[in-house]
Amino acid sequence: MAPRSRSLKTLEAKLVRCRACERLVEWREQVARDKRAAYAGEEYWGRPVPGFGDPAAKMLIVGLAPAAHGANRTGRMFTGDRSGDWLFRALHETGFANQAAATARGDGLQLRGAWVTSMVKCAPPDNKPSTVERDTCISWATAELRLLPTAKVVVALGGFGWDGALRVLATHGHKLPRKPKFSHGAEVEIGPYTLLGCFHPSQQNTFTKRLTRPMLRGVFARAAELVR
Repeated sequence: MAPRSRSLKTLEAKLVRCRACERLVEWREQVARDKRAAYAGEEYWGRPVPGFGDPAAKMLIVGLAPAAHGANRTGRMFTGDRSGDWLFRALHETGFANQAAATARGDGLQLRGAWVTSMVKCAPPDNKPSTVERDTCISWATAELRLLPTAKVVVALGGFGWDGALRVLATHGHKLPRKPKFSHGAEVEIGPYTLLGCFHPSQQNTFTKRLTRPMLRGVFARAAELVR
C-alpha cells in the first residue's frame, strides 16, 4: 500500500523503492539486465515508474503499466515506445504538451495541465499484470489523484485503465453510476470528475486501425473542452 505523502515528489521517492510484487520485481529487473539489442548501450531504469506532468493538472491520464523496453527503460511513462509516440503527439496537438516527441527523461518534454500515470507501476510479463498485482498497486494511483486537487477529467486508456479509474474514484468516496461500460469516447460524470474512455494507443490497436490519430486526438480535444 502507498504510504501517505504530502506531495507528488515525496510520493515518487517512496514509489521507486517499492518491491511489493515479487513477480514484477523479478521481471522488471530481468528486462533491465537482458536488454533489447537496440538499447544494449543504455542503462535501463528497471524500477517502478512514477507518473509525471503538471502538478496543477486538470486532466489525469491513466494507462495500464510501463512497457518493458519503453518506460521500464527510460524511467518516464509512455517514453521511448510507439504508444508514447501516439499519445504525446495527440497531447501536443491539443495543447497539453509543448512537443510531440518523448524519447528520454531530459528531452525537454513538458506537460501543460496534464498528468500521466498508470494503474500498475512496474512492467509486467506479457504486459499482463495479475489481479493481485493490480489490487496491490492501486493505492499509488489513488494517492496521486489525492495530490492533484485541480484535476477535473480522467482519461482512461483501455479497459484496464477504465476499470482502474473506477476503482480509484470509488476509493475516494465517489458514488459510481451503475457500472459504466468502457468504450472509446465513453463519458461518465462521477462526483466532481468526468471520466473519458479511450482505446489504448498500443500497436495492436494502431496497426489494425482500431484506433486512428483523429480518434485519439478527439478524446483529448474533448478533455480540453471540459477543463476550460
